[in-house]
Amino acid sequence: MFVTVKTRVYSDATGAYTELPALLTSCGVLEPLLDYCLHHSHDRSLTWMTKVARSVRMFLEYLQSNPAERDTYHLFQNFAQRLYTGTFDRETGIDPSGLCWAPRSPQDASHIITHLTDFFEWLGEMRPEAPKVNPRYAGGAFDRQTDEAAYQYRRSKAFLGHTWAANVSLETGHRVRGRRLPKVEKDEPPAFPEERFEELLMKGFRTAGRYDYRGMLITLLQHGAGFRESEPFHLYIPDVFPDSANPGQAKVLIHHPSHGAAPSDWYDERGKSRKGNRAEYLANEFGLAPRTDLLDRRHAGWKGGIHDAPYYKQAYWFLPEYGEWFLHLWRRYLDQVVRFERDHPFAFINLYRAPVGAMYTLTQYNKAHAAACERIGLTVGKALGTTPHGHRHAYGRRLRSAGVDKTLIRRFMHHASLESQEVYTQATTREVLAELAAAAHRLREKQIENGLATTDLMSAMNVCE
Repeated sequence: MFVTVKTRVYSDATGAYTELPALLTSCGVLEPLLDYCLHHSHDRSLTWMTKVARSVRMFLEYLQSNPAERDTYHLFQNFAQRLYTGTFDRETGIDPSGLCWAPRSPQDASHIITHLTDFFEWLGEMRPEAPKVNPRYAGGAFDRQTDEAAYQYRRSKAFLGHTWAANVSLETGHRVRGRRLPKVEKDEPPAFPEERFEELLMKGFRTAGRYDYRGMLITLLQHGAGFRESEPFHLYIPDVFPDSANPGQAKVLIHHPSHGAAPSDWYDERGKSRKGNRAEYLANEFGLAPRTDLLDRRHAGWKGGIHDAPYYKQAYWFLPEYGEWFLHLWRRYLDQVVRFERDHPFAFINLYRAPVGAMYTLTQYNKAHAAACERIGLTVGKALGTTPHGHRHAYGRRLRSAGVDKTLIRRFMHHASLESQEVYTQATTREVLAELAAAAHRLREKQIENGLATTDLMSAMNVCE
């Protein structure tokens, strides 16, 4: 009944439009959600909007499956509980509601609740024409239902508390403290194995006797400079040049998709150099939006963090030879690119598959990276560090192992805070065990010096036997 679709929103009489995800119902597009996404189109990502749409869709599906529930408090609480428990009867395995929800992780359930909380709070403030307040309200059936839910949420907010996840006693109707999950150590960071990286480049990205320079370059940006997997897809060709401090090494500046400075070779119709940002440049020269704003396969994210001025992220190569490798491979790649026409400025393009010259996509690279790993006998898996993000983990771990100060690691990885790097730089299980063994060795030596050597328990047991 509910489907997430891609829409173009024209908000005035100009030809400008905004591409947004929307929720399509049997009565048309859900306008309150579309207004909410449009309100946040300047400060939230398309990925975030898609997740909000999913959360709203799930809530509407729950409303449709439970039309008899009139108690607002129980409605919100029961919805939250079904996220955690799923909707199947444990004994029969049947779900008479037809929702067929499996239990969700605490993190996912919490995100869904947060999305709905923020949406309902905004809706209650921006759309006071909810049907409970204004009987003349003429919205569609699902628009009315959504507005009423926001109105009821605002009325129940104090009773619900800051979270819907608290358990409710069906006997008394009173809220009790929710169960707390046990605290666990953060997972060991899944980094790509350093000893296999050169093999991945030289053998993994070689097929049918031909090197995939494009795949090698993107992988080097992640492994050698710590970029996130989506960031190289915003690179323009002029963003790479020999470093004046070391001409044998590449200097790479990946500019912010919208706010980054336009290329210096941008001229107006009179031949005068133009100034502006990349959003203006893309629109004026190619009729394109930044890749962060595209709702198709060409989309590439940009997580943020700290930028170098003005609005770019510089590649800080570690080890330095990775920057030299990059410049060498870049020149070979440009020899390929020069043969193709492009209707965009992005560096990485389709070379052999149609549409030739079009933007190379993140999906295509993920497939190429997986194939490269398999060619050298590696199993592909996030927990093994053999997905693209494992290279960023490897970069952070390499910096920590070399004793680089945390404040510098934050800068090299373009993190907004010192805490952000912890997942990349925490000790591995192997390092923890090695430190314990070394500490035990130091303790034994100290005990021997002080005449307090411990008894060899196994030898003593053998003597007793």
